[in-house]
Amino acid sequence: MTASGDVFDVKKIRRLVQLMKDHDLAEVDLEQGEQRIRLRRNAGGEVVYQQPVQATAPMPMPAVATESVKSDPPAAAADDSLAIIKSPIVGTFYASSGPDADPFVKVGDHVGPDSTICIVEAMKVFNEIPAEISGKIAAILVANGDPVEFGQPLFKVDVSA
Repeated sequence: MTASGDVFDVKKIRRLVQLMKDHDLAEVDLEQGEQRIRLRRNAGGEVVYQQPVQATAPMPMPAVATESVKSDPPAAAADDSLAIIKSPIVGTFYASSGPDADPFVKVGDHVGPDSTICIVEAMKVFNEIPAEISGKIAAILVANGDPVEFGQPLFKVDVSA
C-alpha cells in the first residue's frame, strides 16, 4: 500500500502528466523526504518518467539545456543588418489572429521589441510571439498554418532600418 502523500502514487503521477500537458510544462521535479521523481517531456511532447532515486543528501541538479517559453534574442544573419527571429516553441505558425483578420506583420512593416509578429499554437494554446527587436520585416520564412520546430527561423528583420 502507498501512503496518501506518496509522490509515486500512480494517480498523482497521471495528474502531474495531465497538468504538464495542460500548461505546456517541459519538466516537473518533486522530492518528498528521501524520494524523488522527475517527469520530463521529450521533443515529441511525450512525458518521460525517470526512475526514482533514493537521495541520502541533497542532489545537485545536472546542467541541462532546457527549452524556454521565451526565445533567445534573434541571432544575427550573414548580413550584420539582418537578424533572424526564431520560433521559441514547437507548434503551428499563424500570421494573424483569425482566418479573416489582417496579418500581424507584412514585409516592409516596422516592428518594436513588444510588437506581436505571429502566433504559434502549441497544444491548443495560442502563444503570441513578440519581435524582441526593432527593425523592418525583410522576409517571412514560413506560411500561415505551417508546422514549426523549436529554433526554426520565422522572420528576417532589417535592424538597420
